[in-house]
Amino acid sequence: MLVGVIGVGAFTWPLFISASSQVQNSGHWLFLVLLPLVLAVGISAITHGRIDVRAVALLGVLIAFATALRTVGAGQAGIEPIWLPIILGARVFGREFAFLLGTLSLFASALITGGVGPWLPYQMLAAAAVALGAASLPRCSGRVEIFVLAGYAIVASLAYGLLMDLQFWPWLGGNTSISYVAGGALTENVRHFLVFHATTGLAWDIPRAIFTAFLILTLGTPIMRALQRVNRRAAFSSSEPDFQRAEIS
Repeated sequence: MLVGVIGVGAFTWPLFISASSQVQNSGHWLFLVLLPLVLAVGISAITHGRIDVRAVALLGVLIAFATALRTVGAGQAGIEPIWLPIILGARVFGREFAFLLGTLSLFASALITGGVGPWLPYQMLAAAAVALGAASLPRCSGRVEIFVLAGYAIVASLAYGLLMDLQFWPWLGGNTSISYVAGGALTENVRHFLVFHATTGLAWDIPRAIFTAFLILTLGTPIMRALQRVNRRAAFSSSEPDFQRAEIS
């Protein structure tokens, strides 16, 4: 709940502030809030036995895998294979693991690729939302699981792009038909943003959605089988029985 409140506030504040508000350093403040929250979730999960030592080790492996994949894609034309391990890992291991996997994968990969900046905490929050969504999907069985995840990947990829455009848009500047108007009417700014997003962001978001769904359809089954085998040997989100996943056959 706290993560949701922070996320909604972090991404939507430009729509509700007055023209005189000073929020130029919002990215820095968000980073100071987000890192302790990530640490608190990790410590709570470990101390309460929901994630054991083997789970922490696997979390590190998946983060390293996601980081390596991000260097391969580097965001070119929306080709971002980093979402493959984030979505599949989150789906198998539950919501707390998902939150940690999403945030820390973006953080670690940004350090490696030189992507550290005021946008990073927003990327971490958006990735956490993608991972939490994958972990919370209704339980499916067999091949249906993969098709559900592929469909989710399309929706999540488009939503991630929209959120990242929303955090960038207020800093665009200028006085155009798509610019942010500080203190402007909500309807006016929403209209400007939707035009901005449609004309600038979808060229990245649609390839990201198609590519991620393709990776899940082609590689999802063997990867999820491997992760499920590990899941049976370690403690992951044991307090969330409703989210234990059906086996992929």
